[in-house]
Amino acid sequence: MPELVEPTPRLHVAWLAAHREWGAGVPEDGAGLRPEDDVETPEGFAAWVERLREESDPERPIAEGRVHCTYWWIVEGDTVLGAIALRHQLNDFLLRAGGHIGYGIRPSARRRGLATWALGQVLNRARAMGLDQVLITCDEGNQASARVIERAGGLLEDIRDTELGRARRYWVPLPR
Repeated sequence: MPELVEPTPRLHVAWLAAHREWGAGVPEDGAGLRPEDDVETPEGFAAWVERLREESDPERPIAEGRVHCTYWWIVEGDTVLGAIALRHQLNDFLLRAGGHIGYGIRPSARRRGLATWALGQVLNRARAMGLDQVLITCDEGNQASARVIERAGGLLEDIRDTELGRARRYWVPLPR
């Protein structure tokens, strides 16, 4: 049974296995990984995990151009299957291209309903946070992700060119 867990240095080896499965240079949506992050060494990995935790704390200052964001890993036992992130608000860039929620499932764990399950869990957390709707985007050609968003109640606003490429933009209402 999968669960959402906060990023932790304890899962370094398991996270690296998932990371390597994605392949070099492939974006891992929802992971919060930046090109400058050192995730190979235990020290670098621990620093990255600490940054992810700090970004979720609304009491802490956040870098210019960033918003507070809470990250979870989708884990089954000691296997990292994917990641999902909830941005607490939108800035101009996120409104155009990124949305409130980003997620990714490692290739070997796809087609098991994990993205649908994780998105449902995070939508509940977004509602509890006080959001009444969230924006979720996906690449125009990513039909699997579009189906996940639509199953969660996503209403297609438009398809547009963004800084991240051509994207489908959905709003998901979060009734109380």
